[in-house]
Amino acid sequence: MENFDFHVTTDIRFGKDRLGELPQVLNNFGKNVLLVYGGGSIKRNGLYDKLYELFNQNDNNVVELAGVDPNPRIETVQKGVQLCKEHAIDVVLPVGGGSVIDCSKAVAACVFVSGDLWENFVLQKNYKGPALPIVTILTLAATGSEMNGTCVISNMDAQIKLGVHGTTNLLPKVSFLDPTNTFSVGAYQTAAGSADILSHLMENYFNATEGTEVQDEIAEGLMKTVIKYLPVALDEPDNYIARANLMWASTLALNGLVGKGKKGSWSCHAMEHELSAFYDITHGVGLAMLTPRWMAHILDEDTLPKFQRFAEEVWNVKEKEPKRTAEIGIQKLYDFFVSCNIPMTLSGVGIQTEENFEEMGQRAVAHSSISNQGFVPLHEDDVVSIYRDCMSESSFV
Repeated sequence: MENFDFHVTTDIRFGKDRLGELPQVLNNFGKNVLLVYGGGSIKRNGLYDKLYELFNQNDNNVVELAGVDPNPRIETVQKGVQLCKEHAIDVVLPVGGGSVIDCSKAVAACVFVSGDLWENFVLQKNYKGPALPIVTILTLAATGSEMNGTCVISNMDAQIKLGVHGTTNLLPKVSFLDPTNTFSVGAYQTAAGSADILSHLMENYFNATEGTEVQDEIAEGLMKTVIKYLPVALDEPDNYIARANLMWASTLALNGLVGKGKKGSWSCHAMEHELSAFYDITHGVGLAMLTPRWMAHILDEDTLPKFQRFAEEVWNVKEKEPKRTAEIGIQKLYDFFVSCNIPMTLSGVGIQTEENFEEMGQRAVAHSSISNQGFVPLHEDDVVSIYRDCMSESSFV
């Protein structure tokens, strides 16, 4: 296990009926609030009206940044920064899922960034400067952005999607996690969000760093929790226990708990970012497609022990032959995604040709360290091969 620091200061307010605490929380930072949200689901489910009732009682001055895209754009960040400066915003309040929170983090930081925000914030990939305080109200279990200091921003004109890692200044100060706010999330987004949770866990789990038993055991438990409760949430959208477990698993999957003490690069996220940048697909769906193909691509004598453990511990596979055990584990993951109605081919999300695969492979390597720090190093031809495997249905046993 590597040396590490673990200092996550987000105040988590988990459970039903916590929204009444919002005014007191906001008053710690000021009265001028930037309310950030996406396509308007918070208006349809009544959350928007509840918020304004509280704002009015608390004499908040509220400015809205609405319409944040699922892969948040740098143009939206620029608009948010302008609103913050024009209205002397004290606190940024994203209400939504990871995209809304990521956009809000970028806005909160870029208020203090001079010049071109893409060049001077996103392309720097690491941010150590100040940021406006962020308070989140989570409505989708997926990214874990409610308790980490990372955001992902897209430049669709340049077809680039990149993550920015921040200091504690990009950590939300307070996050409200009410599972009932996810009851209205549709089956497709619920499944895609859970695939994202699983990917965060697996990207940390499949790692060459030795001696990380604590992290691996926690990751296995969280993976089994998602696998248990996603089908329940799909069948019973208002099942509080299922939604609560998915929400907390999402938060714990990417707050550093299972990744600290490990070194390396995330291969599937690097590849998926290119898919989203070129085709604007749902992030979790892209990860679901890529992950089992990536697993099969890198399965060899060196990686076999970890894949065997994954099959045995997460999927309860009981086979004598290690390689077959590993292959069955990969197949079970693929079949689980299929059973949750996640499209598992690129053609299923409208990608019919391989015309961009070579450029995407080049960029996946150029924009990350997967060629020298991945669980198994991936080069351009590896990435292209994995993309091609996603064009048609797959079998791993």
